[in-house]
Amino acid sequence: MLWSATGILLEVPSGVLADLCSRRALAALGPLLGAAGFALCTFAPAYPAFAAGFVLWGAGSAMRSGALEALVYTELVRIGARRSPRGGPAATAPTSAEAGAPRRAAWVSQTYTRLIGRSRAAATTGVMAASVLAVPVLAWGGYTAAGTASVLAALLCALAGRALPTGGDRERGARHRDRASGGHGGGAMRSLRTAAASALAVGGGALAEVRGSRSARRALLLLAGLIGVSGAMDEYVPLLARSAGLGTPAVPLALLAVSAGAVVGGWLAGRHTRLLAPALAVAAGCMAAGALAGRPAGLLLLAVSLGVTEWAGAAAEARLQDSVGEDARATVSSLAGLGTEAVTVLTFAAYALGSVWLGPAALFALASLAFLAAAGALRRGRG
Repeated sequence: MLWSATGILLEVPSGVLADLCSRRALAALGPLLGAAGFALCTFAPAYPAFAAGFVLWGAGSAMRSGALEALVYTELVRIGARRSPRGGPAATAPTSAEAGAPRRAAWVSQTYTRLIGRSRAAATTGVMAASVLAVPVLAWGGYTAAGTASVLAALLCALAGRALPTGGDRERGARHRDRASGGHGGGAMRSLRTAAASALAVGGGALAEVRGSRSARRALLLLAGLIGVSGAMDEYVPLLARSAGLGTPAVPLALLAVSAGAVVGGWLAGRHTRLLAPALAVAAGCMAAGALAGRPAGLLLLAVSLGVTEWAGAAAEARLQDSVGEDARATVSSLAGLGTEAVTVLTFAAYALGSVWLGPAALFALASLAFLAAAGALRRGRG
């Protein structure tokens, strides 16, 4: 609860900070906070250290969320501006530049979808590999060795974040400061008031963008619903596997199979995104049928379902980025992250309440209705 509450409380403020300051710096700071939290849990294993460690871990996740997505999209826009309509050097004539704008926008959106999908596939693969490696590491060096490996992995993530491009951090920050201060300098108090005014302006601008853009609202709701429900239900796959007849030693293998489906879905992100609505309907059918089959083979259908939702989540995230402006991009992304956390918590609560009367199979079938509703909303929106 400490980890979740920290992430929820800091999600939007960290997005505002990413729009005001350096998104690259936050992408590097997030893993550093996580490394500090893992170090506390590893080298001072007591309740206060674990509590502080989970707070730091949650803060690090919030710092990275929103900032990384906005940085990647903005840098792709900068690269796209240097491309010609056919992918060569940038056109100089205004008419050809205007003619190539839709193609460049489509290139940015498709490339972003592919990058985000593949990065999530790589992350899932990393989790799978780490889960397997944890066994020999624990056998060799115990808890301290596993904790040290976690710290080192987080430090490597921080170095990777530091190596990212700036994505126009300096220019965007200067625009915010000039708007808040009216272009005038001042002392420490004036700077503090300017920073507060900039933060309020960014937050208000993000809310205005979401309220004023129907496509942004739809993409935000779709993203929160897909990632929130699928991420929450993924936690209950072991219970479904047990109810399907698998023994405890075979449950990890079932988890690997389901995770492999998510990896494939992420790797295929960016392809055939026009089929989003029918694909989500298929995902709903696969989840319901796989859960109600009552056999281990049904978990393969569940893997297909989660793979489709991973693919669809990347497309929804690209749609959200396409729909918002540059100066509040990270804040809007953080709003989507906040929505995802809210849906996840609500799904946990719904599962807990439903489990009083229903088993895992029926609860998974009911959860599939969320994907069916998303497919219906997409069809109505297109109509």
